[in-house]
Amino acid sequence: MSALEEDAGRASGRSALPDVVVGLVAAPGAAAELAARLAPELAAELTAQHPEVRWDVRAVEDGLVQPPADDDEIVAATRARLLAEDWDLALALTDVPLEVSRRPVVGTASPLHSVALISLPALGAVGRHRRALQTAVGLVRTLLGTDDEEIDADDRAVLGRRLRQLATDGAEDTEGVRFTARVLTGNVRLLVGMVRANQPWRLAIRLSRALTAAVAAGVFALITSDVWRLADSFGWVRLTVVALGSVVAVVVTLIVGAELWERPRGRRVRKQVVLFNVATAATVVIGVLSLYAVLFLLAIAGGLLLVVEPLFSEGLGHAAHLSDYLELAWLTCSLATVGGALGAGLESDDAVREAAYTTRSGTTG
Repeated sequence: MSALEEDAGRASGRSALPDVVVGLVAAPGAAAELAARLAPELAAELTAQHPEVRWDVRAVEDGLVQPPADDDEIVAATRARLLAEDWDLALALTDVPLEVSRRPVVGTASPLHSVALISLPALGAVGRHRRALQTAVGLVRTLLGTDDEEIDADDRAVLGRRLRQLATDGAEDTEGVRFTARVLTGNVRLLVGMVRANQPWRLAIRLSRALTAAVAAGVFALITSDVWRLADSFGWVRLTVVALGSVVAVVVTLIVGAELWERPRGRRVRKQVVLFNVATAATVVIGVLSLYAVLFLLAIAGGLLLVVEPLFSEGLGHAAHLSDYLELAWLTCSLATVGGALGAGLESDDAVREAAYTTRSGTTG
């Protein structure tokens, strides 16, 4: 076989591979010039490291947001561009300095959004192009769910399957339920990683108004004799229904109020929108359940400390037992959670998004 035939065969094999489309969004000026030079080199580097798919890196010029803007606004704007363009991943080159825990960083990544940011000022004046390429490759690796440059054969096989799934647009599936079920069953490990990366148990701590309202409602309910009698007469079934209702109220308030739910604009991004929505819902549900568990423990401690047995027995009309304290704590916790829903409604959309989504830093500056 001649060299020309071998080259043609390799080219044919590459064209048969599924595409992973990476959008490289850059602010006008120096960032756009850097992105134009960076795009073909990034595609070549990613192809060398991950030949399971064909990498299509597209550089576009877009200011995305008006300064001053924080990281979350830029991530949201980049995500909107990703959905509009039907990209699989997106990197934004920005003139805005980036910080994580008040430390300057070159780049941050949000695997849930499939978006990463690179700060042009943090790249420095010397070796900017080289550092930008290294940072971009590392951030793409983070978006794919691995931070290690050296991975074993098993991890590489998993990563290869993930890349092929990412590159498949799923256009052949038109039935929403069947498509969603196939996406979820085929991406369980990725979905778990996305939720874990969001640290959902920290959700309530980040929402100060919701937490304050929940504690205030809980204290008020705990010292109200009418609540004592309601808890005593409700029974376990009704208490369970009230608990589920309170959790659903907070979850719906956070997701709908902050517009965390996405709708796919094109067939290519249907899969990642499904994963995004499920991961978002799981993050919020786990966060609210964590809040509920903490409130329940506080309600038990508060009930035993503040609601003395003689007064509690008098209010109930019979001798108080440990089960009565548990029922009181359960109802108090549910009412406190409803109070948290009211507090969540007072949170700004940006505060809710910041609480729900966690970014991971790249190279520190």
